[in-house]
Amino acid sequence: MARHISILLIIAVCLLVALGLTMLASTGYFVEDGRGEDYVTLRKQIVALVIGVMACGFFALLDYNKLFRWRWHIFAGAAAVLALVLIPGIGVTINGATRWLGAGAYRLQPSEIAKIALAICMAAWFATHETETTKLVRGFVQPGLIVALPVLLIGCEVDLGNALLAAMIGAGIMFVAGTRIVYLLIVLAGIATSLAAAVLYTPNRMERIIAVYNLEKYKDTWGLQQWVSWMAFGSGGIEGRGLGSGRMKLSYLPEAHTDFIFPMVGEELGLYGTAGTVLIFLVLVIAGMCISSYAPNRFGKLLGFGLTLMLGLEALLNMGVTTALLPNKGLPLPFVSYGGSSLIAAMIAVGILINIHRQGVHLNRGDLPIIRNNSRWTPQL
Repeated sequence: MARHISILLIIAVCLLVALGLTMLASTGYFVEDGRGEDYVTLRKQIVALVIGVMACGFFALLDYNKLFRWRWHIFAGAAAVLALVLIPGIGVTINGATRWLGAGAYRLQPSEIAKIALAICMAAWFATHETETTKLVRGFVQPGLIVALPVLLIGCEVDLGNALLAAMIGAGIMFVAGTRIVYLLIVLAGIATSLAAAVLYTPNRMERIIAVYNLEKYKDTWGLQQWVSWMAFGSGGIEGRGLGSGRMKLSYLPEAHTDFIFPMVGEELGLYGTAGTVLIFLVLVIAGMCISSYAPNRFGKLLGFGLTLMLGLEALLNMGVTTALLPNKGLPLPFVSYGGSSLIAAMIAVGILINIHRQGVHLNRGDLPIIRNNSRWTPQL
């Protein structure tokens, strides 16, 4: 099974991409800049998919150990691009948020690439300092500063969702690498304090948190998206209204083709569609974790874990937001939501995972050493 786990990963990714293109064809018709039958958003997503597949193939063939040697260059480049977004006149502002670089219809969201750079740098750090992971300085303070830089830069973009996700990726790698729990509790306290401060200084975030606990009261203001999202899931029922027959995309549900595409799956494909989507993501996470566990070195294990955690957490947070279990954070559903930067970054992560698997250590039952124990032969690792 371990020898073919990458095939399972590829199948899961293909199913999610196919679902995303299908739902985008359904919802993109009604997007304002889609101009009806032109399907501009669908065509842009296909272009991003082609670029993403090429990037996936490149990183699947590139020895992932080279990322170890290039770690600081990658991390510095990601931080520099994040900083560029904050410079007036360079960063692109959309809906009051400045998170993109580019011109016209072609834009890049650097935070998507920065999360991969963070996973690479953190995995390399703990691979280098394997014997010092329980120490205060090498195992907590210094890697904590590595995590803090992109988190702060993303937070300055007022992108609390991606900032939280980056912090969780860093903390997850620290936990798996062996950082002491008491240190991680300090990190969690710091993250909670930072988020609380950010919420207090950005009133609309506080309104979103309040709204999620009483959607009916705020259904005409801050809770509109999640309230309509609920209606979409309820409208779909068990079997769904049918592909293309959803009603909430008719300008009722804002961002139905991006962050809130999951409720469209629920409305048009029903419980079967949403449960199937969750199951595919579960398969993807299991495959990624299996690949990381069979990596030939510590860097590969931690990098594979970090990338899988990134994809799994982003999907989990998106589903939590669209089902009104979490405050609205504006995170896409990987491989499914419209967004070129998100799709390309996800495909890069998959390419690296495939490369880790190609170089992994795969044991058959016959490869395991056998010892004799009480007249019975049992395989031992």
